[in-house]
Amino acid sequence: MGRKFFVGGNWKCNGTTDEVKKIVSMLNAAEVPSQDVVEVVVSPPFVFLPLVKSTLRSDFHVAAQNCWVKKGGAYTGEVSAEMLVNLDVPWVILGHSERRALLGESNEFVGDKVAYALAQGLKVIACIGETLEQREAGSTVDVVAAQTKAIAAKISDWTNVVLAYEPVWAIGTGKVATPAQAQEVHLELRKWLETNVSPQVAASTRIIYGGSVNGGNCKELAGQPDVDGFLVGGASLKPEFIDIIKSAEVKKSA
Repeated sequence: MGRKFFVGGNWKCNGTTDEVKKIVSMLNAAEVPSQDVVEVVVSPPFVFLPLVKSTLRSDFHVAAQNCWVKKGGAYTGEVSAEMLVNLDVPWVILGHSERRALLGESNEFVGDKVAYALAQGLKVIACIGETLEQREAGSTVDVVAAQTKAIAAKISDWTNVVLAYEPVWAIGTGKVATPAQAQEVHLELRKWLETNVSPQVAASTRIIYGGSVNGGNCKELAGQPDVDGFLVGGASLKPEFIDIIKSAEVKKSA
């Protein structure tokens, strides 16, 4: 079963109105593979979601960078899944390692978030990944399996989930997992899904890689059989994001 290549751009906490307009103009002018070949989703800060959604080309979509774990109410500073649905924002990123590390989001909390967002009709980019200490201790597979298990325990339908493997030691550091390292973890994740969820979910769920992806390394990473795309940080704010989107052609020709 063919899995459509997926490229997400996580803009994190960056941008002014003028900078965001420039990024959107760059994306709108880009010549990239068709929607049949690649799905492109960009994730601006909350305050710019309406601007980006209203000006971005129709074949690209937007994602929020987070949402609350339950229905809205007395939760100062949070944004609910219902609000995103109301704004017609189709995607949300959940469980990013920065939120896990800086804000203490546990595996179980992320699992609850994913389940709630899906129940409201959002599509979810669910992030998992190990720290450098965990990798050096040889526990990478155990760590990402535990993070995935916490999500699997709360959901039954994986249709609208993209799993983003982002080794924490490679995010924003310039270090990148080698294509072989990325493939190894993606393959182990797919095996985990096959054993613990179902062969169908394992075959159809897109597992994308994140962590210092750039225009120079994207094609080799895209060539790995179990790497179904990318979640891109800093490079998604730059022209090289277009090259990363074009790396979908590697999969098309494979």
